[in-house]
Amino acid sequence: MNITFLGGTGTVTGSKYLVATSTTKILVDCGLYQGYKWLRERNREPLPFNLKELDAIVLTHAHLDHSGFIPALYKQGYRGPVYTHHATASLCTILLVDSGHIQEDDAKFYGKHKISRHKNPEPLYDKATAQASLSLFQPVNFEETFSIGDIEVYLQSVGHILGAASVILSADGKHVGFSGDVGRSNDSIMYPPKPLPALDLLMLESTYGNRLHDKESPLDQLADIVNTMAKKGGALLIPSFAVGRTESILHLLATLIKKEMIPKLPIFLDSPMAINVFDIYCQYSELNRLSKDDCLEISSIASFTKTVDQSKELSELRVPHIIIAGSGMATGGRILHHMKRLLGDYRTTILFTGYLSGGTRGAKMLAGQNTVKIHGKWWPVKADVEVLHGLSGHGDYQEITQWLQSSNLHKKTKIRLVHGEPDASEAMRDHLKQHTHFDPEVASYHEILRL
Repeated sequence: MNITFLGGTGTVTGSKYLVATSTTKILVDCGLYQGYKWLRERNREPLPFNLKELDAIVLTHAHLDHSGFIPALYKQGYRGPVYTHHATASLCTILLVDSGHIQEDDAKFYGKHKISRHKNPEPLYDKATAQASLSLFQPVNFEETFSIGDIEVYLQSVGHILGAASVILSADGKHVGFSGDVGRSNDSIMYPPKPLPALDLLMLESTYGNRLHDKESPLDQLADIVNTMAKKGGALLIPSFAVGRTESILHLLATLIKKEMIPKLPIFLDSPMAINVFDIYCQYSELNRLSKDDCLEISSIASFTKTVDQSKELSELRVPHIIIAGSGMATGGRILHHMKRLLGDYRTTILFTGYLSGGTRGAKMLAGQNTVKIHGKWWPVKADVEVLHGLSGHGDYQEITQWLQSSNLHKKTKIRLVHGEPDASEAMRDHLKQHTHFDPEVASYHEILRL
């Protein structure tokens, strides 16, 4: 069995791992590169294998850095199956189509306003292609063993977001695991990750390899931020990921209002995608901690703005209010239109809700950049910029270490660290060497590992 690292190395985006035996080739994850321009340009580079020889894609979860390249492969001619959990397949019907829609709109905008270096900017894929690619999905249950050629596969729950899984492969007498994005033991929405079985090799995420989550209660921090903004008479803009983070934010706001820790301000979920995702979380209530009562309570405290006209009407608000909209790193979506309108107002607070990849607009704002480029124009940043700690769906290095120690891994299990910025992966390597019996190595881009 050979494994080629085609993404998720030296970065937290673009996760792709080609697994090949003598008769079978599969991709574990098929993610979109995001962030820095030099990373995004990889989305246009040809993959180093014959697409006609690819037997299947196995998807750990729905986030675009793991799933967002599937429509691009479909556009190139891939028609094989995509195996993933039922909830992940449901989320992808929203996320992939939205990704195509955003790319299509951006290309039209840049072409119309002539702010692209290309005469006729083209999206990586459009909405119709993303919609067509959904026909490839073949959902499976957790811990249901199935075969792709001579490779046996099963998925097990790993927390993080709805439907997220670790992928376990068995072939040529070897057992190989892909951690996917590992959730937290005390997540407010998701259950903790299941321990791993015995493995010969584990590809392990290292997003928080050099950081521990803040111990401050996100509930108390959010209360302080909301109350401060309300006293200034401004607006709270929350760029939020539609999957996982938005549900957590709404749950926190509902709790704060119920406990009378914040005033009952107008709250708007200005994201059709997030609204649909929220419905899916409630649909798969057995996979997360949100009860039916929680879903009803959240629905009662927020107004769901689905149309563009409803979104535009929010500009008329003259009282303190909260707007939650995508995207989480402020790379696209409706949040950008609200930012253009409100970034220059000192009464505004921008609240990011988790990790921001290097090179993204959100990361630049959090670093203190006093102007940001949106839709080809530079906008001044006079708003307060905050980050809400404790909501990440990723376990930090201590939590992942505890997860490894609770698993059935043996001393000879090899570990390759993936899905982390270089400093994070290197720090996690040192931590695991010092505090466990594992001797991990950091995976390299286009490295081929032979078992």
